[in-house]
Amino acid sequence: MFDKILIANRGEIACRVIRTARRLGIKTVAVHSEADAKAMHVQMADEAVCIGPAPVGESYLRGDVILDVAKRTGAQAIHPGYGFLSENAGFAAACAAAGVVFIGPPIEAIRVMGSKAESKRLMANADVPLVPGYHGTDQDFATLSGEAERIGYPVLVKASAGGGGKGMRVVRAANELADAVAGAQREAKAAFGEDSLLLEKYLGRPRHVEIQVFCDTHGNGVYLFERDCSVQRRHQKVIEEAPAPNLPDDLRRRMGEAAVAAAKAVNYVGAGTVEFLYEDGGFYFIEMNTRLQVEHPVTEKITGLDLVEWQLRVASGAELPLRQEQLTRRGHAFEARLYAEDPQRDFLPAIGRLVRLRPPAENDHVRVDTGVREGDSVTMFYDPMIAKLIVWDEDRDSALRRLRVALAEYEVVGVTTNVAFLGAIAGHPAFKAVEIDTGFIERHRADLLPPPAPVADRALAAAALSVLLTRREEAQAALRARSDRHSPWLLANGWRLNEENHYDLRLMDGDTAREVTLHFRADGYEVAVDGGKPMPVIGVSLADGLLTATLDGMRTRATVVQQGLDLTVLIDGAVSRLTLDDPSARAAEQEGGSGRLTAPMPGTVVRVLVEPGQSVEAGAPLMLLEAMKMEHTIKAPAAGTVSAVNFAAGDQVSEGVDLLVLDIAES
Repeated sequence: MFDKILIANRGEIACRVIRTARRLGIKTVAVHSEADAKAMHVQMADEAVCIGPAPVGESYLRGDVILDVAKRTGAQAIHPGYGFLSENAGFAAACAAAGVVFIGPPIEAIRVMGSKAESKRLMANADVPLVPGYHGTDQDFATLSGEAERIGYPVLVKASAGGGGKGMRVVRAANELADAVAGAQREAKAAFGEDSLLLEKYLGRPRHVEIQVFCDTHGNGVYLFERDCSVQRRHQKVIEEAPAPNLPDDLRRRMGEAAVAAAKAVNYVGAGTVEFLYEDGGFYFIEMNTRLQVEHPVTEKITGLDLVEWQLRVASGAELPLRQEQLTRRGHAFEARLYAEDPQRDFLPAIGRLVRLRPPAENDHVRVDTGVREGDSVTMFYDPMIAKLIVWDEDRDSALRRLRVALAEYEVVGVTTNVAFLGAIAGHPAFKAVEIDTGFIERHRADLLPPPAPVADRALAAAALSVLLTRREEAQAALRARSDRHSPWLLANGWRLNEENHYDLRLMDGDTAREVTLHFRADGYEVAVDGGKPMPVIGVSLADGLLTATLDGMRTRATVVQQGLDLTVLIDGAVSRLTLDDPSARAAEQEGGSGRLTAPMPGTVVRVLVEPGQSVEAGAPLMLLEAMKMEHTIKAPAAGTVSAVNFAAGDQVSEGVDLLVLDIAES
């Protein structure tokens, strides 16, 4: 076994590897960019070395610099995690040349399986079932168009390298193919450094079922059962579970054996995942990920195994700890990926400081894998994942119930997140009934992403009570600083001589003003929202942002976080955002007119599709913006004339800057 390893990654996977290494008595070396100098993985490791500026191309993708750090620190092996250099055959070769163990598969296996086209040609020779498609090297548009016609629309255009949904487009008709190919090529080039594509028949309602495989250098290979990753948006996984529900045991076995055959066809070593599409009793190979998967914890929960430990043992030359007949599974597990993103804005990544970050308590049923802490920032430079929430129980229904509860308990303030969206999936009747496939989110989009509703009266009351109690505590603190500690004024309880006292607040719910009145009473308060019937409040207290009270006869617990004039209220998993009314600030926000189209997040302008003076219709694409290696289209909110274009292709833009100005046509 190794004495010291280097983790060539960051975030939650780096922390995950460090935890296992520490348990095994292995020292760890972290590498980090300048932006990550105080990151969680840096603090956890035994040693840490800065490898460059924030951009990944100048830090986490610098294999030569990372190898130099490994040699200088005496690390015997490098764990690449996932992403970055984890599936880079050139880096694996450089490790071998330097005498440093790459904790991953052989170089040729990475190379072959890293090409979707080449891997499918190899799988066809190994009799692994494939989706009908084109995996050839001829990439001219005429060839791709002809192959698409042969396969039959709809077809899936995919980047041959990489994964994560990048460089992938569904094309339903021939006249859509050119734009899809161009967009997929640009995205693939930006994400993976090469733009070759393949085509596949697009299946109507398939499930995404993948098999966890493990092989050693002694010729042994096993599968550690399967995971269902069908719930996806833009081809990126959202919630995963193990085992895959409602699959016949014979099918599970056949898929497992096919996955091991696929691994052995490339002389695989270490952890890998063979991904299949499953529909109507048939399954089809789509790709093999030659690394540990993001969703590996659900396999760990049902098997009781530590897959990182297996990686370390296999990489050090040991045999697999168990044979196929010794492997067992128990219960059911889910993993939900918590992201800083806005589901209401087509899942645009969000950035900002994690003002409050309180996960549910961890125990035998609940696990949280994360690489950030309260006070850290989610930046534009890296993947905006906040954490992976993993739950386990004896059966699927029980595990799903635990997932819903744990999501409701998760508190994140400071950035927009997908927590409520995850909760909507976990609570959807179709998800509970296992009516799932890769189109689940789009099919149920109206249920999962309903229009924003007005803030509930209970949340408004909680916000107002929090403001009142905070101001009362501030007043008492000021009085204590200059008054006798026995002074009756320290009570600050709203008492008035010969008159009823109340406290009025005006809160903005989006563009809507909401009025809240708090009446002081001998045993507490009464709260009236928008002139409605007053609700009695007793037993109210506020500590560390947690407000507890009996409100209108119901015991209520709410977290209220105030940042300047902004208030965030969390009750039972629902997040409400309010702003204390400030007329001058509101007037300033309204200046500038509706025709200014701003950048929804930091990124790079890929293409400008219009020019000044050009007339456009509502919904017309105006500009393509690349952010987090995904393309986003800036569209006209209404018909009008472009009066200004402020940036050109290749320009870097900050969130909130004016990209274009559109003179809206009078209706």
